[in-house]
Amino acid sequence: MAPGSQATRLLVADDDPKLRQLLELELGEEGYAVQSAASGMDALLAIRHEKPELVILDWMLPDLSGVEVCQRLRSTGLGVPVLMLTGRDAVADRVEALDAGADDYLVKPFSIEELLARLRALARRGTNSESGLLQIDDLVLNTASHEVSRGGAAIHLSLTEFSLLRELMREPGRVQSREQLLHSVWGEGFVGDSNVSDVYVRYLRRKLEPEGQPTLIQTVRGVGFLLKPGAPKAVVP
Repeated sequence: MAPGSQATRLLVADDDPKLRQLLELELGEEGYAVQSAASGMDALLAIRHEKPELVILDWMLPDLSGVEVCQRLRSTGLGVPVLMLTGRDAVADRVEALDAGADDYLVKPFSIEELLARLRALARRGTNSESGLLQIDDLVLNTASHEVSRGGAAIHLSLTEFSLLRELMREPGRVQSREQLLHSVWGEGFVGDSNVSDVYVRYLRRKLEPEGQPTLIQTVRGVGFLLKPGAPKAVVP
């Protein structure tokens, strides 16, 4: 990692003291300003008061699980990128963590090199946004403030959901392949499931297209996805 003039603030929340110390050492050598927490409540307090730019969060914490911590963060509008660590590798577990608001998921045991690559990808997603507005019909995305609205109603998105929507809105009407989206949203170092873009498109549809609303994001079978302009206006309650 090539840190800038100010080190990236990173929180490690894990109740295993040996792993915590190892991560503090390795990440500190990479230029991160590392803080640590041994419980879910301590992690929540550190996030709210110290405002880290990245969070490494263990699933199995002694008081609140990593999933519960994520849910509490997202329910209060905090969008800090979260990388979930766990020994649970079932697809259902990954879906549960992502649904709770985690931005990425890494199964133990893992290599430090892979962890660093995933952190770099999360950092790129958080900082590579240009100023200005993107608007498709009544859907508006502010790349500077990370705010999204449809029909004038605010929509809360996670960092990954926001990044995916931004990529689709940059080229409305053009099909983007899953490979293109993986590269632009998750980064070159992403080595997870290739269908993660399908999972996040479903998340976006739930938030942008509630029951009875016009369809914006369309699937092109065997190719990818596009955001189609010209859809009818959303009905604002």
